[in-house]
Amino acid sequence: MRFLILLLLAYAPLASAADRITGRTFATRSEVIAPHAMAATSHPLATQIALDVMKRGGSAVDAAIAANAALGLMEPTGNGVGGDLFAIVWDPKTQKLHGYNGSGRSPQALTLAYFQQQGITDIPPHGPLPVSVPGAVDGWFALHGRFGKLPMQDVLAPTIRYAREGHPVAQTIAYYWDRSVPRLSKWPGFTEQFTIDGRAPRTGELWKNPNLADTLQQIADGGRDAFYKGDIARTIDAYFKANGGFLSYADLAAHQGEWVQPVSTNYRGVDVWELPPNGQGIAALQMLNVLEGYDFSKIPYGSPQHVHLLVEAKKLAFADRARWYADPAFQPAPVDKLISKPYADARRKLISADKVLREVQPGTPAELQEGDTIYLTTADADGMMVSLIQSNYRGMGSGMAPPGLGFILQDRGEMFVLKGCEGSTPHPNCYAPGKRPFQTIIPAFITKGGKPYVSFGVMGGAMQPQGHVQIVMNLVDFGMNLQEAGDAPRIQHENDTEPTGQNTPMRDGGVVQLESGFPYETVRALMDKGHHVEWALGPYGGYQAILRDPETGVYYGASESRKDGQAAGY
Repeated sequence: MRFLILLLLAYAPLASAADRITGRTFATRSEVIAPHAMAATSHPLATQIALDVMKRGGSAVDAAIAANAALGLMEPTGNGVGGDLFAIVWDPKTQKLHGYNGSGRSPQALTLAYFQQQGITDIPPHGPLPVSVPGAVDGWFALHGRFGKLPMQDVLAPTIRYAREGHPVAQTIAYYWDRSVPRLSKWPGFTEQFTIDGRAPRTGELWKNPNLADTLQQIADGGRDAFYKGDIARTIDAYFKANGGFLSYADLAAHQGEWVQPVSTNYRGVDVWELPPNGQGIAALQMLNVLEGYDFSKIPYGSPQHVHLLVEAKKLAFADRARWYADPAFQPAPVDKLISKPYADARRKLISADKVLREVQPGTPAELQEGDTIYLTTADADGMMVSLIQSNYRGMGSGMAPPGLGFILQDRGEMFVLKGCEGSTPHPNCYAPGKRPFQTIIPAFITKGGKPYVSFGVMGGAMQPQGHVQIVMNLVDFGMNLQEAGDAPRIQHENDTEPTGQNTPMRDGGVVQLESGFPYETVRALMDKGHHVEWALGPYGGYQAILRDPETGVYYGASESRKDGQAAGY
């Protein structure tokens, strides 16, 4: 097996994009450039919907909501109104960034004692038990209430039409859909609403979802309360009562997302912004702070030193992620200390140039003094920019699809910890009723000199903060343009200690996964340092980004080849 991996990696330099007369050899295309507005999503039809909304006078927020609704129909393998949402918005009027945490809470009737009585030590990935309140629709209306221009009926109308008339399924989505059907078909309502004669729709096959069209129409006409307090909520309540679940009408009616203040660190002259826990965004900031101590003007992209330092910085940040990231309403993380430069300086001393960190402990209270998806971004003619991420968590979510609604509830509750929840110092992410689980989905933003610069994201579980760091480094350290920064071969480190129910401490240094394109010399040097290196297909996330030229206001857009997305503007 080891020989096969090395053989594959040995031939990696041969893998590149088609010959181009400009740019890096791995770039799939040029950046998209437009003067007035830009949208970048993981589906071309969603991108076109976003542009159409802005052409009709809608804001970037209107466009983001419209695109997100479309992706819930077109990519049910990653998102939908049954999931959660996070967003960062640059508002040109206030000249500030605004963050929104649209994650839902666990059912009040489901207790830790229930899991213990049933002998359940890890929350299962599917079925009724991992379901938490879906926060996406509330997020839409919170964003729309503050930054929207068009009526919500106009914003949701394009998706409602596609849901009734149908759209052809994209290749990547057909692949993931086909993988989900065998796992989820046993759950009530899934087969009836998300298969064609018991199978997944095939590439190019027309897919209709009239139930979702009806649901979206109710939301468009009745507002957020149509979802959380109306017939939709009553249907969800009855469905879970009938199928051994705990999510209730009362849980839905009580839901409220919250506006939060994004947090940042400065990396070589640019400010990188993330949202605070219960998400994992600050892991990216922690990594950048550690990496800032190395001179990457003398360390080439793709070199052993580049990969080694990135991986070791990730291990340090993720040790803190496993220990501290959780719902701040239950146990606030020491965010300011975690993302401080002095703390990074202290942690950096643990990195060796020649050896791997096989085991990493989190920062202690004394040291500190006191964690599948779609990503989209939009930008409008007024200068508003939106970074939005939304997810069902694991693929198509829990598999629980209430009758007649056309969507699947998320399984985000799987992220709770059930072990180590007793005693005076329980894990911060231990399950509790009415608690938000640790979240993987994170939007990102870069400002330069206090002005908006780049709105971006990289979807894909624990890859997300690693991807954010790689994008920032590609832009700042390695001089890549927006498209090249996303197309460049990626690095993923796995098998850290996790802040979730599947929590097992890292003892062996974990695994470094490299995408095609890294030279064998790098692989060999990494193995000499003690890294376990593997080739892996598919876990490197999906990237969209928009850059605003600070001098001209012109927008640059990028979407990568790993997904079926599109960046476009006008």
